[in-house]
Amino acid sequence: MTRISRCGRDGVLAIGLTIGLAFSAPPAAAESVDLNLVLVTDVSRSIDDTEFELEKAGYAAAFVDPKVLGAIRRGAIGSIAVAYIEFAGNYEVRTVIDFTVIRDAASAQAFVGTLRAAPRSFSGRTAISAGIDEAVKLTAESQFEATRRVIDVCGDGTNNAGREVTDARDAAVAAGITVNGLTIINEHPVSWTYAHVQPPGGLTNYYRENVIGGPASFVVEIRDFSTFGEAMTRKLVSEIAGLRPEGQLAWGSAPNPAPPSSIGVAPRGASP
Repeated sequence: MTRISRCGRDGVLAIGLTIGLAFSAPPAAAESVDLNLVLVTDVSRSIDDTEFELEKAGYAAAFVDPKVLGAIRRGAIGSIAVAYIEFAGNYEVRTVIDFTVIRDAASAQAFVGTLRAAPRSFSGRTAISAGIDEAVKLTAESQFEATRRVIDVCGDGTNNAGREVTDARDAAVAAGITVNGLTIINEHPVSWTYAHVQPPGGLTNYYRENVIGGPASFVVEIRDFSTFGEAMTRKLVSEIAGLRPEGQLAWGSAPNPAPPSSIGVAPRGASP
């Protein structure tokens, strides 16, 4: 019969206790931030490479803007978590940047550097629903705790692939996520994209009725890619503060339509 000394038994018990404590230890607490924000960006074929670069330059300018950094600092915690997704067709969705904390100029610059260095993911059809679905999944898996969660959809056309965009929007809202939008109006579309980028009632109205949803949701409209950074800055400041941005509604069918390069805001439920 093999005997185990008292010292040996104590060693075995100690090892067992250590392993037991390791498996029973509670998980580390999630880091708290003021906002979980997912940027969902249209990279379908109706957006050419020059316009894509203007989009990215606009994002970069917005996140290092003093107004955005000031809005982040004024939050109860003083930080936000931001992720970036690109989408085209139903099976062309990619999380380019997972949730990253931005709390100051240095962290904003790091996020911007990663964003600017990433190559374009796709160039296919337009499945806004797939982009929203991916953002909902990413938000559910976020390691950051936030009292507010927002999906920010940017695009220049309607949903023409994947499931119904209203179903994706409704699922996001049911999960407690607000969906906002930024529409880029194509004033001179080619014939084969006309119905896609200029649907009946206008693209902004389409986003208002089909894409955005949740508390204080809104859509911002621009008519020139060069104003993307300015619009995104206003949008981010409002989203970080949990408010709708101020500004004149800029609907394509408004009695006094906004001039080219203008930026307008349309809350959900507003009348054109």
